Amino acid sequence: MERRPPALAAVCLLVLLEAAVFVGLAVAWLVDLVRGRAEVPGALVFLVVFCLAIALVLVAAARGLWNGRRWARSPVMTWQVLLVVLSLGWLGQQVTPWGIAVLAVALVVGVALLLPSVVAATSLRAGGGPSEQP
Repeated sequence: MERRPPALAAVCLLVLLEAAVFVGLAVAWLVDLVRGRAEVPGALVFLVVFCLAIALVLVAAARGLWNGRRWARSPVMTWQVLLVVLSLGWLGQQVTPWGIAVLAVALVVGVALLLPSVVAATSLRAGGGPSEQP
């Protein structure tokens, strides 16, 4: 078995951490919904489903990255760009540790995805075999 670059392992771990946070948010909102604390139940149901869907996509993408699939870079990078934009908006209103953490993780993942070693490790053909280099 070939050795994966440490940056790829870091990317996968951070993406799985992002997914875990979204599952946690979904569970917290679901608890509020069940306990009757929701002011707008329909919106809360949407947020629960949305968070679980994002978590599912992130887990699938992390697995794809770990297995060397190039398709997985796109959803991960797209999500990081969205997180950077969101965190800059939050930080523009109030500087908080959460806003800084989201920005830092998104930047680390985004930059690491562009490292040559990570790009090379995630450049497998769609059929599953490594791309042939002359």
